[in-house]
This record gives sequence, C-alpha cells and structure tokens, in this order.
Amino acid sequence: MTQPCEIVQLGAKILRQHAEIVEHVGSPDIRQIITDMQAALAATQGVGLAAPQISQLKRIIIVASRPTTRYPTAPLMEPTVMINPVFDALSDEKEKDWEGCLSILGIRALVPRYKNIRVQYTDEQGRNIDIKLEGFIARVFQHETDHLEGKIYLDRVESPEDIISESEYFKLLS
Repeated sequence: MTQPCEIVQLGAKILRQHAEIVEHVGSPDIRQIITDMQAALAATQGVGLAAPQISQLKRIIIVASRPTTRYPTAPLMEPTVMINPVFDALSDEKEKDWEGCLSILGIRALVPRYKNIRVQYTDEQGRNIDIKLEGFIARVFQHETDHLEGKIYLDRVESPEDIISESEYFKLLS
C-alpha cells in the first residue's frame, strides 16, 4: 500500500487558487488523484477532502461523513467522490455551526452555511447525479466546494470571537 499524500496546510498557495474543471473523468491521472484523495482521507479523522488539499488543482471532492473523534455526532454516509460539483441553496436559510479543516489543524470556527442544498456532480463512472443534501452533510459539501474556489472556512466567519482552539471546542462538547 502506498503512503497517503500529504495534506497541504494553511499558507500553501494552492489553497487560494481556483481548481480546474475535470474534462475526462475516466482518465488515468484523474483516477490516480481520486485514489490518492481516498487514501489521504482514510488516514485522517476528517469527513471530507478536496483535491487542492493534496496539491491537485482539479474540481474533485470527497464527502465522507462518519462519527470520528473530530466529529463525534456526524451522520454516517458512504464516502462519495464528486467531480465538478455545483450547488444551489434551496432557501436563504443559513445555520451557524462549528467547522474544522484538515488543512488548518487545531482551530474550529462557527461558520454560516445553507441548511438545504441541491447538488449536481459527476460520479466516478461519469454519471450525472442530482441530489439534495441537508444539515451536516450539506455543510461538509459547502466546505469542500469552497476549497475548489480558493476559499477556506475562516473566510466565512462573521466575527473573530467565532474562532476558537480545538481544545476549547472539545470542552464545549463535554
């Protein structure tokens, strides 16, 4: 088994760049990026990953919600590869909740996100998928698609008081 790719950290220029549209879903290079992303995410306690986080400027994310030590109450969802994902909010209603990021370890922040979204993407087999997501899974999706636009979750924080250390975050959970 190969070593998982390194997840780039805050300050790496690639996290601030726009990812490119994937033209050929089945190409060997895209297959390799997906394999590398799956390995990198599996080696963490994260619930999602975007290709730029492993230094690949492609519009690919994985949403993999599951209870972990980082997200103990996360709902269970099979890891889902989403290529060229886009979304529309189903209402203007947003909700603030805590987020962290594998590229920004040790920090959590309250981030406003749409509660209910309609998502469209291409799956690994090249099929066009159209689904609705809500709650935590919709939040993870929006967080990961931000990475494709060169944004990080801290860009969406409304107040500096909404940013805390991960150790303080875990105190809130207990």
